[in-house]
Parts: sequence; C-alpha cells; structure tokens
Amino acid sequence: MEENLPKVLMLGWEFPPIINGGLGVACHDLSSAMSKFADITMVVPKSSLDFKTGKVKLVGANNMDLGALPNYSLTTKMPFNLHSIPVDLDPYYTSSSTGENVSADFFNGNKNGLKAGQFDIENLYGGDVIKKVVQFSDIAAAYASTVDFDVIHAHDWMTMIAGMKIKEQTGKPLVMHIHSLEVDRSGPQSKGWVYDLEKKGMESADMLMPVSNFTAENIHQYYGISKNKMSVIHNGSVTVPSYKGKKTFKEKTVLFVGRLTRQKGPERFLDIAARVLEKDPNVRFVMAGTGDYFKSMLEQSSYRHIGNRFHMTGFLNSEKLRQLFSITDVYCMPSVSEPFGLSAVEAAQFGIPCVISKQSGVSEVLKGALTFDHWDVNKAADHILSLINDSVFREKIVADAYQNLDNITWDISAQKIMRSYSSYNFIQ
Repeated sequence: MEENLPKVLMLGWEFPPIINGGLGVACHDLSSAMSKFADITMVVPKSSLDFKTGKVKLVGANNMDLGALPNYSLTTKMPFNLHSIPVDLDPYYTSSSTGENVSADFFNGNKNGLKAGQFDIENLYGGDVIKKVVQFSDIAAAYASTVDFDVIHAHDWMTMIAGMKIKEQTGKPLVMHIHSLEVDRSGPQSKGWVYDLEKKGMESADMLMPVSNFTAENIHQYYGISKNKMSVIHNGSVTVPSYKGKKTFKEKTVLFVGRLTRQKGPERFLDIAARVLEKDPNVRFVMAGTGDYFKSMLEQSSYRHIGNRFHMTGFLNSEKLRQLFSITDVYCMPSVSEPFGLSAVEAAQFGIPCVISKQSGVSEVLKGALTFDHWDVNKAADHILSLINDSVFREKIVADAYQNLDNITWDISAQKIMRSYSSYNFIQ
C-alpha cells in the first residue's frame, strides 16, 4: 500500500465469509471503499485465510501465533465494572452473567497462558459472549503494539473494550462506528451490561459515527452523549443485479425481510396484512426470516384467519432472497427501532416501492419511499393499497427511490469518514 496514506486500525467482530448478519457485510463493504483513501488493517476474532480482501489487510485472532506477540498478556484488569439486570429479550445474556455484577475480577481468573485454541470463537454470538469480547480485546491490544497506525476505528459494542485498551496504551484517537444499540434491540428500558458497556465505550471515544440521525438521537437521548462529538455516516450499498422473476400466482405480493424480533416489528407486519386483506383479499404477504417471534407469528396468522394469504419462509440465503425480491410488488419494513435498514435499499434496487417506518435510518436517505410511524398500521396499510391499485402512483414512487440510490454508496460513506478524520485532526 502507498506509504503516504493515513493508517487506520479497524476492529470488527465478524467479516465475510464468516458472518452472522449485516454487521460483517457492512464492515467488509465500508473497509473496502475506505481502502482507496487509507491503509486499512481489519482485526477480527475469526477470519478465513482463503478470503480475498483486496487492499484491506485482514487479521484474524484465530490465525495469530499468540505466543509470538511481544506484549501479549491476559492479566489486564477491566477499566470499569458492568452491572447486569436480567432481561429475557436480551440476546447477549448468558447463564453465567445474568443477574450478576460483572466485575474486573470476573475476567482475571485462569487467564494466564491462554492459547489460541482456548479462545472459543466457533460461535461468535453464543456461549459466554462477554468473555470472548474481553479475550479478543487483549489479543487485539497486543497485536496493536506491533503495528503503526493513526486512528483506531471500532465497530459496535463487541469491539469497544479492545478500542479503549488500544487507545489507553497508544494515545491514538478512538472512533466508534455505531451500527446498532442495545436500546434498539431490547427497548429503551434496557439497562443491562451491554448498555453499560456501550455507554462507557461511547463516552471514552473521541468521535462517534452513528449510521443515521435516528441513531444519533438515540445515543443522545438514552446515553446522554453530546451530538457535538458525532459524525453521522449513513450506510452505503453494493449494487446487485436486479431482474423480474415469474410468479406462479396472480395475487400482488408484499414482502417483509428481517429477524423476527421485537426490533423489526413482525407483529406490526401481521396487523398491516390483516388490514389490507380486509379491503383487498387478492394480496399475499410473505415474511422472510427467523427468530424468537416465528412460532407466535405462525399461530397468530392462523388465529386471525389470514394464514392462506400469509406465508413464512424461515431463513433464506441471498440467492433465494433475490428470487423473492424479483416477484415482489411492495416492500414493507415496519421496524420499531432500525438504525439503518439496508434491506429497503436492496428492494429499491429491484424496482420495488418501499413502505417503511419513520423510526429507521434508511428513511433519511431513501426519500422516495412512503413512510409511517411504526405504530400507525392503518397508514401503512393505506400506502400498500395505493401502491397495488394505482400503477401511475407506483411508478412515481419507484422512480423517486431509484434516484436516491445514486447517493447511497459506500464510496460516499468512505469519503465522509475521511473528511471527519481530518476535521477532528486525527489525520493530516
């Protein structure tokens, strides 16, 4: 890489092809775009040596010789205590941490001499997640002592402890990219250890990069952090080849894509479907995804006698998802709290008009979409009925959103990040 480019040490939790969700894809696409303007090293718990990353230097803890790291130690005390409150909705709680004070001592037992094989990274989000997060922070900090960089750029709460440790040992500026918050996932009342970690991490950062103004407002409102140290960086998107598939049925199709959790509003989608079907029974609703609400949605659709028009696919890979996009007439995203919402951008690329919650980041950039407050299911239903019954109106909405796509690119996001680095004097 060019010697005169700024050097950025990125900290991620997942990266293709080893991904669990959208965070890994976003980290890949963003770092790839930034590599045109900076020398990027991405450190993650687990990487594949066979995966080609272009100019990005990808470093996985699973591929490191930990014994060869000069400053590797697992005796660093936690800089603060974390207090957890049992919340059933929280996907990150484990039996060992729920309802306990998670103190510095919790992390200091039996840590000397940890070998790479003992760093349990087979399932990044399973088991004792917080222990993995702390172990990764020690490994990342040791690795950071062997390389030169100008900026630390961490992604979400899983890498915050690593970012804080590296900042403490190097004095380099710490940027935290906020893709998702605990208050999005579990609701504003959530005050468990993930929330505590997010709050401490964001307070420690020199700059925050929330993925939307909606997320920036949540950080300010629920974490008490000034917007003066935030630089909003909307997500970009990668253009996918779109096409029109052939339907095997005559009805119009309305699609929901996402995890079936509180945050994504699957219950709202069911309510919207029921209202639309009251006025127009010739519509099919498809819910693509899996999660805690799957069984409940299946039961409710049957109980409300719309099961013959409400289809649940379970998990779909990208190829099958694109086939579904190709036969969809309207895309609906009723999220209760959505930091961004990249699936709506993918739908727009397929020429699908979008009806999306105002409580989403994507509504700030996909201005051609029709919006509604997530609780206003009647308005969402009216939008859908207008789109499936008025072809002229539908074409206008599709054209407006399609124009927005020119401004939703990772190159634009990368350039904004570099300008933000400069404005804070992190780079020359």
